[in-house]
Amino acid sequence: MTPVAPHISVLGREAVEMLDPRDGGIYVDATFGAGGYSRLILAVPGTRVIGIDRDRSAITGGFDLVDRADGRLTLVEDRFSNLADICAAQGLNAVDGVVMDIGVSSMQLDQAARGFSFRLSGPLDMRMGHAGPTAADVIATASERDLADIIYLFGEERHSRGVARAIVAARKEAPITTTQALADIVARVVRSKPNEIHPATRTFQALRIFVNEELDELQRALTAAEHVLKPGGRLAVVSFHSLEDRIVKNFLAERGKVSSGSRHLPEVAQLAPSFKILTKRPLTPSEDEIAANPRARSAKLRAAERTEASAHAESAPPSWPTLERVMRGG
Repeated sequence: MTPVAPHISVLGREAVEMLDPRDGGIYVDATFGAGGYSRLILAVPGTRVIGIDRDRSAITGGFDLVDRADGRLTLVEDRFSNLADICAAQGLNAVDGVVMDIGVSSMQLDQAARGFSFRLSGPLDMRMGHAGPTAADVIATASERDLADIIYLFGEERHSRGVARAIVAARKEAPITTTQALADIVARVVRSKPNEIHPATRTFQALRIFVNEELDELQRALTAAEHVLKPGGRLAVVSFHSLEDRIVKNFLAERGKVSSGSRHLPEVAQLAPSFKILTKRPLTPSEDEIAANPRARSAKLRAAERTEASAHAESAPPSWPTLERVMRGG
């Protein structure tokens, strides 16, 4: 059996420095993975960490760290969007810091059975957890229009209509159940030149994001962090592509500015900023980190500090296709 390469926490040192962990502080590692951020936080004496991951294998893989943390690390198998409820269940009304590493981990990508990678032949699964529809289910159920929207919106694939058309034609002949089968279908539509990304890259990204509802999860997790962080508490978010980074950037920009209200509605109270932005520009990996871990190349770190102001109202629901609607054929 081929050993799985350990996941390296991208921008780990920088993210934890932004959290500024201190003795007695309580921190949420909202995407535990292989525990990289948690290890760095726990290296500060007297800290406590709540680690969250929807992937059961990540939780079980962290049991050794739990033992070595001597009661300072608690692991919870759940979605990170539920972090406020998770903290409440632990008897915590407020925490000192939240760190998030958005997207798929190297551990998941490198396991063929998880179905995340077109480079490894395996079942077309892509679920970070163990519940809900698989990518194969989406491919089999979604309409051609929904498939095109998913691939375009979440993968930014300009050939999305052609890919969706090819998928619908292929599934009439036989079910599409493996990563290799889907990659071959996409490659017949999307052409790439030498040294360019694989033709299936954007389609696989889109399906992974959609199956795991990653952008919805991120939006809800940011809102949850806003509610659970105490004044002076820190939020650090590492994202890996423009869709994620745009959500983080817009969230912090909205929460970090003073609302001027409307001259037509003078009675509406101005909203004080709920965050003070700590990174005017996102931090990116050093050349050394990229050389050691090429997957770090696109990473961006944004951080902010919670103010004493009340949390803002939740953002409007997304306009993109939802997993529930697509799977019920609505």
